[in-house]
Amino acid sequence: MRALVQRVSEASVTAGGEEVARIGRGLVVLLGVRRGDTDAEADRLAAKLLALRVFEDGDGKMNLSVRDAGGELLCVSQFTLYGDTRKGNRPSFVDAAPPEEAEPLYERVRDTLGARGGVFGARMAVALVNDGPVTVLVEA
Repeated sequence: MRALVQRVSEASVTAGGEEVARIGRGLVVLLGVRRGDTDAEADRLAAKLLALRVFEDGDGKMNLSVRDAGGELLCVSQFTLYGDTRKGNRPSFVDAAPPEEAEPLYERVRDTLGARGGVFGARMAVALVNDGPVTVLVEA
């Protein structure tokens, strides 16, 4: 399981021309599920994301988690995080979990985070203002 995490000042997700989620200051989590991932990886990743210290404390050091900072979370399914481009120019997605395997794990992580979310499997537009910029790749 892999998450590309961005600290944002605001973010939103639109699907089918309709806004389905919006947050203010917080984290956008683009979540990829690998073939064979289990509930254990989902739980480990969610715990790591909640504890990830990427918000500044009073001294300007990244010492606060999203919860410590009073931030919000937005989680979006992103199977393309498992795109393999080592051979050729067209990504191969053989490592990405099929939808019937990925969706329950995505929902498990999103629920554990208490995050707003996109629409699983839909074509979406994600708009965000990266704060910092801070972008971190987290794997479980």
